[in-house]
Amino acid sequence: MTKKITDLLRSIDILESVGELNIEINDLHFDSRKVGDNDFFIAQVGTQSDGHDFISKAIEQGAKAILCQHLPENINPNVSYIKVENTSKALSALAHNYYDCPSNNLKLVGVTGTNGKTTIASLLYELFRKLGYKVGLLSTVTNFIDTKEVKSTHTTPDAIQISKLLSEMVDEGCEYCFMEVSSHAVDQHRTKALNFKGGIFTNLTHDHLDYHKTFDAYLRAKKGFFDQLGKTSFAITNADDKNGKIILQNTKAHKFTYSTRAFADFRAQILEKHFNGMQLGIDGLELWTNFIGDFNAHNLLAVYSAARLLDQSKEEVLMKMSELNSVAGRFESIISPNGIMAIIDYAHTPDALKNVLLTIDQLRTRNETVITVVGAGGDRDKTKRPLMGKISAEYSDKVILTSDNPRSENPDTIITEMREGISANNLKKILAITDRKEAIRTAIMLAKKDDIILVAGKGHEDYQEINGVKHHFDDKEIINEIFNQ
Repeated sequence: MTKKITDLLRSIDILESVGELNIEINDLHFDSRKVGDNDFFIAQVGTQSDGHDFISKAIEQGAKAILCQHLPENINPNVSYIKVENTSKALSALAHNYYDCPSNNLKLVGVTGTNGKTTIASLLYELFRKLGYKVGLLSTVTNFIDTKEVKSTHTTPDAIQISKLLSEMVDEGCEYCFMEVSSHAVDQHRTKALNFKGGIFTNLTHDHLDYHKTFDAYLRAKKGFFDQLGKTSFAITNADDKNGKIILQNTKAHKFTYSTRAFADFRAQILEKHFNGMQLGIDGLELWTNFIGDFNAHNLLAVYSAARLLDQSKEEVLMKMSELNSVAGRFESIISPNGIMAIIDYAHTPDALKNVLLTIDQLRTRNETVITVVGAGGDRDKTKRPLMGKISAEYSDKVILTSDNPRSENPDTIITEMREGISANNLKKILAITDRKEAIRTAIMLAKKDDIILVAGKGHEDYQEINGVKHHFDDKEIINEIFNQ
C-alpha cells in the first residue's frame, strides 16, 4: 500500500529535511537488501552494523526516501532525506503510522520480566479465546492472529513486523492482543509508539548481561516499558519480587500488585501441590489448575489480575482458568512405559532453573533420583554459566552437562565454564556429554522406575544452532523416541 511521507511523519520530531516530503512511498525497510522501487529506507544504528553505511545501496535498489541521524555527504536530488535524533525511536512511530495506528484499535497488554513472559501472554490468549473473544498473541513460541498461526523468530518482532501483525489482528476483528515485551525490544525502541492498555511485570533475575552489560541497565530497560505507559493504562507488578516496586516508580499508569506471600491487590494461596497440578485459593474461591510449581502460581495470578482489570467477571475467569493447560516446553512431562518421568522446561536462566528444580524437590518422595540434563547457550551471557552449573548440582542427584545452542562457540568450552561453578563436593555428581541426544539417552539409561529427569534449556525449541547453522532438534521428540525403543 502507498502512503504519503507527510502522513508517516506524524508525531516524529524532524531535525532537518532535504527534498520533497509530499510524495507517496510503497513500503518501509531497515534492511537495504529488501528495498524496492519507491520504498522508504530507515538507517538504523545497530549493535552489529550502521544502516547509514547502506544508504547508497538502498537508493540503488529504488529507495525514494531516507530516514537518518546524519545526512550523507552526497545528496541524491531525486531522493527525500529526513534527519531525526534517533532513527530507532522514529521507526516505531513510522511503522505505527504506516499501518494506521493499529494498537489504538486493540486492547494491547504487554508482559515483561525475566521469566514467565511466554506463559502469561500465552495463557491470556487462551483464556480470552475461551471467554469468547477474537484475540492476538505475540510470543517467543509463536504468534497468532486469532486462530491463524504466524511462526516467531524473536522474543519481540521488529517495529515494522509488530505494527503489521497488529494491523492484521485489527482486520481480523481481534479485540485483544497479548504480547511478550523483551528488554531488547524496549532498549531498541521497538514498542515506543504503541498504545498499551496495560503492562505486567513478572520478575527480574540474572539474564541478558551479554547485551545490557550490567544488572542495573537490564532493570532500566524493563522499567522503561512501564515508564512509557499512559494515564489510562494499568500496570501490574509482582509484589514478591524485590524489584517489583522499583519497576513501577515512574509509571503514569494505574498501579496494581499481585502476590502469593504479601499484602497485594490480587492474592493467591497454594492449597495443595501434586505432580499433575495444584489447588489455589484466589479471591475467596478455590481453583484446581493443571499447572505445577510456585512460579506457575505467580503466572496464573498475573493472568487472573490482568483479566479482572480488563473487566472480566471473577467467576467466569476462574472457571475458564481451570481448563487451561501448560505452554509447550514449560514443565512439560512425559512418562515412559517403565515409569520414568521426564520433564522438559525452557529454563535457561539461573533463577528459572532453580525454580523448576525446587518444584521437583518439593513434590518428590526422596525415594527417587533426580537427573538433570542442562547446558548454556553460546554467544550469550557467559556470567550465568557457572551459576547454572552450581544450581543444577545443588538441587539434583546427578547432572549431565551438555550442549544447548552453542552457536559460534566451542560447546566443550561452555561446559567447562559451567563446571567452574560446581563445588568440589558436587563434582562427583557430574557427567559431561557434548552431544545433547547422547546426554538425554544416557540420563534415561541411568534412570529407573519413578526417577525424574529434567531436560532444561530448550523447551519448545525444535532446533539446535551449531556454528551458525540451525539443525532440527526437539528434546520432546528425542525423549519419546528413546522411551519407545
